Amino acid sequence: MPVVTEELQLPVREARAGESEAWEALLARYRLPLYAYVYELVHQEQASLDIVQESFINAARHINTLQRDEKFGSWLFNIAHQKCIQHWRKQRPAEAPIDPLDEDFPEPEPGPPELLIRKEQEEAFMKLLDQLAVPHRAVLLLHFVEDFSLEEIARITEAQIGTVKSRLHYARKALRKLLEENET
Repeated sequence: MPVVTEELQLPVREARAGESEAWEALLARYRLPLYAYVYELVHQEQASLDIVQESFINAARHINTLQRDEKFGSWLFNIAHQKCIQHWRKQRPAEAPIDPLDEDFPEPEPGPPELLIRKEQEEAFMKLLDQLAVPHRAVLLLHFVEDFSLEEIARITEAQIGTVKSRLHYARKALRKLLEENET
């Protein structure tokens, strides 16, 4: 679970009071992780940037609806998640009523060779991750990359906790199978 400290809650309170420096601190804290999450879902750089920007704009407009400052991160990710859904709906043909969310790593500094190998491995892993269904990819990213709890993921994705657990289970299973297939 992401560490929630007074240091993080203070900018949220200040942002609610309309202080622009607080919004700059929140933007600096969440911009990159939010972009990474959104990009992994929509796979379009400009659309991802737009969704992150729209998410922060919505957060600024509706900050007074946030009931608990320590939940700002999951609340912001939920806004972005909903923006991704809107993006998908705009892009799909009207005759295809399919919602993409429906379901039927401190070590020493590596040198250039290690960095190249790591980059190649990361790219290969991300290609495998791309083969997973969007709901599975989303829970894996939120849980293992963004370190959100299952409860927070349920709020972000607006799914039941049991559904999140199920998606995480099947996502791990599918990813394990893909990894095994690629080893041979």
